[in-house]
Amino acid sequence: MMTEIDPVQAVFFGGASGVWRTIVFGIVAYVALIAMLRLTGKRTLSKMNAFDLIVTVALGSTLASVMLNASVPLVDGLLALGLLVMLQFLITWASVRSAHVRALVKSEPTLLASDGNYHREAMRHQRVLEDEIDAALREHGYDRLDEVRYVILENDGKLSVIAK
Repeated sequence: MMTEIDPVQAVFFGGASGVWRTIVFGIVAYVALIAMLRLTGKRTLSKMNAFDLIVTVALGSTLASVMLNASVPLVDGLLALGLLVMLQFLITWASVRSAHVRALVKSEPTLLASDGNYHREAMRHQRVLEDEIDAALREHGYDRLDEVRYVILENDGKLSVIAK
């Protein structure tokens, strides 16, 4: 004898399948993720460093699993998304308040060139080529390195060019 499954229970706690499951789970998980990110503030969506990139990839992977893996109940997926968002929030909250946490999570900007000279050891350590610095100079309207005071590799991987 077959027992009927409550459709609400099937959708939220497992048992739903097919195209409708993907549509419903996708919409609900997406809306929930956007709401979580909005609730945790602008910092969660700011320019990315390595830590932020890892969290972003994990969120994307979790969202895809919730949408496409029939063995993941919606409640479990939403819990996983919420956990990742809260961990991101807690780490950024702690990094604002603790230099030790900040040192573990964030990188410092690196001076790659100054007053017309490449800092080759810093470039080697950060794996930045002269060509990349030259491209950043051109992007900022300079022809030569000696036209600028500094070239800095920022925390988010962007090259900043500071004029003389």
